[in-house]
Amino acid sequence: MKRKLTAAIGIAGMIFSIAACGGGDGGSESEGPQTLTVWMMDGSTPDQWQKDLAAEFEAKTKAKVKFETQTWNGIQQKLTTALSEENPPDVFEIGNTQTPAYAKTGGLADLSGLKSEIGADWTASLNKSAVYEGKQYAAPWFVVNRVVIYNKKVWADAGIKTTPKTRDEFHAALKKIGEKTDAEPIYLPGQNWYHFVGLVIGEGGELVKKDGDKYVSNLADPKVVAAAETYKKFQALSKAPKDKDEATPQQGEIFAKGNVGAFIGMGWEAATAIKANPAIEKEIGYFTIPGETAAKPEGTFLGGSNLAVAAGSKKQDLAKEFLKIALSDKYEGRLAKLNGVIPNKEALQTNLKGNPAAEAGAPAVAGGDTTPLIPEWAAVENAPNPIKTYLTAVLNGKSPAEAARQVEGEFNKRLAQQQ
Repeated sequence: MKRKLTAAIGIAGMIFSIAACGGGDGGSESEGPQTLTVWMMDGSTPDQWQKDLAAEFEAKTKAKVKFETQTWNGIQQKLTTALSEENPPDVFEIGNTQTPAYAKTGGLADLSGLKSEIGADWTASLNKSAVYEGKQYAAPWFVVNRVVIYNKKVWADAGIKTTPKTRDEFHAALKKIGEKTDAEPIYLPGQNWYHFVGLVIGEGGELVKKDGDKYVSNLADPKVVAAAETYKKFQALSKAPKDKDEATPQQGEIFAKGNVGAFIGMGWEAATAIKANPAIEKEIGYFTIPGETAAKPEGTFLGGSNLAVAAGSKKQDLAKEFLKIALSDKYEGRLAKLNGVIPNKEALQTNLKGNPAAEAGAPAVAGGDTTPLIPEWAAVENAPNPIKTYLTAVLNGKSPAEAARQVEGEFNKRLAQQQ
């Protein structure tokens, strides 16, 4: 892929102040040839995909499409400004965890009718981020998630012949690597917090809870505590720093040295390892992060993009026609095949065949989720992220309850910031 899709996870649910711009059902569309403006993020769509889609849209509607490529850096403010102006982009890609904030402030058109027409079989875990207060404000497009990336040679040297199917089997295999080889069993830095979010999802937990009319920290919840204990158990097998995340340094570069059994990361991180050490490519394998039982993979964070229509667009009927084509099985399937992203329907996951990282990620999607889909979440991820601080405290010996008390004041302060 052309970009690191973690950018799509980015700063979840940025806080916006978008003026509602009218819109509705597109009744104000003018007569004659029209051009639909579509914002796509850099690397999300191959050029030929865009060309073919534009041609099909033009043949169907007699209107043209103007694709404008955007970068993730600074997109929140740029889109906020654009949506408050008279001529916003008609259709745009939006980070899935950013969607609630835009919906709350009136920037997005209601797509409930579109959902009824073409979205009956959208994967529920993907569609969740496109819904706000019961209304469909976007359409799920694609997600990516984390998998186990492992060194086949290291595992073979340890005498391990099959990949694990349960969390306990995974831990036992890593311990065996530590006992039978000189390799570090797993590289797991203390602040790989998106993996921790996945563990919380796997436990059925929530990072926040409602207290009256506001959200507060839920880090002391037993399900979150269980996730923290699992994280600590695996991190004990790693030499990675307890106070750094997976990008400091890039864990793919550590793995590239050939003396690490596995790490938990995005599929593109294998490319980082290969770039640093091309010889390691033949040793790289992937498998789904094992859950508590073989029947259900570990929970994973689903980072990706939705497609939305501006509430202020004067071409909403055309915009919805565009979405019907872009979200069709033809174009969803092609995007999955070309970019290795998980499509919005489980039936389309067959397009991932031949992409081992995507194939490993797909089984966990149905049980995956995101960070809390509330506009108030935005400030939580700002540095220093209190969840990272919490994890480091747990790994340095504090009980999860103590660590939760240490950060809950700051956590709650951020959740209470004015929207």
